[in-house]
Amino acid sequence: MEGGADMEQGIFINAQEVAELLGISKSKAYTIVRELNEELSAKGFITVAGRVSRKFFEEKFYGVAG
Repeated sequence: MEGGADMEQGIFINAQEVAELLGISKSKAYTIVRELNEELSAKGFITVAGRVSRKFFEEKFYGVAG
């Protein structure tokens, strides 16, 4: 199955990975994931509890649009 780096990392990022990337506690990471999902939901997107779109996370935290 092909897909490149995006598929290896997955479409979603979970709170554990957010905590590791940002150097924060898991509870704070869950809060961030929940807030990002609320923002996506308000825009009409379907969200998954405990996970957030990796692309959206990167746009919000790193300013990477791609």
